[in-house]
Amino acid sequence: MHNYLDFEKPVADLEGQILELKKIESSENAVDVTEEIERLEKRSRDALADLYRKLTPWQKTQVARHADRPHCLDYLQRLITDFVPLAGDRFFAEDYAVIAGFGRFDGQPVAVIGQEKGNDTQTRLKHNFGMARPEGYRKAVRIMELAERFAIPVLTLVDTAGAYPGIGAEERGQAEAIARSTEACLNLKVPLVSVIIGEGGSGGAIAIATANKVLMLEHAIYSVISPEAGASILWRDSTRARDVAQAMKITAQDLKEFGVIDEIVPEPLGGAHRAAEDAIDTAAAHVRQAFAELAPLDGESLRRHRREKFLAIGRNL
Repeated sequence: MHNYLDFEKPVADLEGQILELKKIESSENAVDVTEEIERLEKRSRDALADLYRKLTPWQKTQVARHADRPHCLDYLQRLITDFVPLAGDRFFAEDYAVIAGFGRFDGQPVAVIGQEKGNDTQTRLKHNFGMARPEGYRKAVRIMELAERFAIPVLTLVDTAGAYPGIGAEERGQAEAIARSTEACLNLKVPLVSVIIGEGGSGGAIAIATANKVLMLEHAIYSVISPEAGASILWRDSTRARDVAQAMKITAQDLKEFGVIDEIVPEPLGGAHRAAEDAIDTAAAHVRQAFAELAPLDGESLRRHRREKFLAIGRNL
């Protein structure tokens, strides 16, 4: 059984009936219910397709945050071989919200920087729910500088509600660390590809997503602020997050139209959490294509391409 979202109740009911029929079918002296199971499975698939064909921005937000959605470490395990993580920012400490290191993608060296949320209580606390502190962004800068020194392309995996807003993080220069990481992205003379795999929240996301190619999963979100925080600021009422999600244009489809992202990566029917391996493989194909398109460019051309790309956003709106 899946973890169902509120709007998936019609599908949950149908799949619950299918499960009950399969139990009956497997029991002793069972009647043949194969045809009924097939009929319900078709109804379930059709209902799921209908739901996901017309998701609202708030429903997409829920899908992007789904507990079973594949996270950074899932992508690393499936896509990157010989991965060697590097720890610490050489200034203060290690930040487990940011996973960074070197490995091989399709046999070629690649630097990987990703935000990891965790998938249970223990790992979520360890990774601080994917919300990086200044040392996480300084570690990202360190990896990017190493990658440029050895002419290794960079892949970033974005999945964060935003940078950590705690007092300690602010005292250690959170804003400056985010700015330095964004600057490092802009100045890189190696290919940089970013994939928004879940939430792309605020400066915490853009700090590692100022890339030559920005890819975004079909049901991911990318925004200047979380819908709840936006509602709290505008109306002092976080329950109006649904209205803010609609107004901010946070979906992949809207952002592709505005030129904020370059490509939308299709997800399996029902979202990446229903078929994680398929979702990761599809994302990998798009990353492979993005690196192939950037390969002919020299260092200065890559840097200029990246800067011009972001300066052009919004000019034609």
